[in-house]
Amino acid sequence: MRQVVLDTETTGLDPRQGHRVIEVAALEVVDRRPTGRHVHFYLDPERAIDAAATEVHGMTWDDLKDKPRFRDVAGELCDFLRGAQWVIHNAPFDVGFLDAEFALCDLGPCAGLHAGVVDTLVLAREQFPGKRNTLDALCERFGVDNAERTLHGALLDTRLLADVYLAMTRGQESLTIDMAPHAPATPGAAAIAAAARPRGPLPVLAPTAEELAAHHAYLEALDGEAKGGCAWLALGRSAAAAA
Repeated sequence: MRQVVLDTETTGLDPRQGHRVIEVAALEVVDRRPTGRHVHFYLDPERAIDAAATEVHGMTWDDLKDKPRFRDVAGELCDFLRGAQWVIHNAPFDVGFLDAEFALCDLGPCAGLHAGVVDTLVLAREQFPGKRNTLDALCERFGVDNAERTLHGALLDTRLLADVYLAMTRGQESLTIDMAPHAPATPGAAAIAAAARPRGPLPVLAPTAEELAAHHAYLEALDGEAKGGCAWLALGRSAAAAA
């Protein structure tokens, strides 16, 4: 299976307010192994960046005015993303911004590119309800080294998220591996023939006199505790009287 781990950085929180993508990165994973292939672009957003956003990723518009615009890299980005399953932390945020950028380029929405989206934030909330499930928290939980992550950055975050995602889902792979050696073997012809072979009568072992005496003593004690209500002792007496 081909997957791409995807992340964006933006000028603000809402593309409906005109906010834009300033950085996008995608890292390829095939059959649960990072291939080393990736795309990464810094982009001129053609507008100012909110101060709160700059505090998150550290970039201002002046840092990006010499970078390509989204429309300049849209074709290469689409080629890399097309046909893969996308792995994103808080997918509605990134997909919403990419949909808005593709619309500005007269391109179709993300749904026409991907083969499904895995939201690692949703997975984390299912596995760890009530706990912090930020990327930093998940890195700490799974032992992923995020010491370099002093600010958010799309390329670094995709690398960290790839490690986190593989750790989060490793149990599924382990379960399959663990189950394989214990799969029941298909019975051979000899085993089938042996099962179908006629069997003799089962032996019946009668109790010894000592076992019968111990059993009767137990029933007498039980009858005393039940004030004469021991059904097994009453049945025994009825059977002895009938004989």
